[in-house]
Amino acid sequence: MPSITIRNVPEEVHRAIRVRAALHGRSTEAEIREILERAAKPDGRLKLGSLLVSIAREAGGLTSEEHALFERDKTPAEPMGFDL
Repeated sequence: MPSITIRNVPEEVHRAIRVRAALHGRSTEAEIREILERAAKPDGRLKLGSLLVSIAREAGGLTSEEHALFERDKTPAEPMGFDL
């Protein structure tokens, strides 16, 4: 998992994060991970799959035949051989 180093964090910001972490019952590092995750992936964000489904519904959806075109072959692949 990647790691990030953040330099020159103002003391009052660091103190506020430590207090916030204590209130949530987790470490400062875990609190910062939570803050970053919520900032990068907000709850109300529009996801591509959801957008595509809504567009398809507005357009009338897919017929059975069209849906079958997107069916995936679920048979396992044959392992590769290296024999000559």
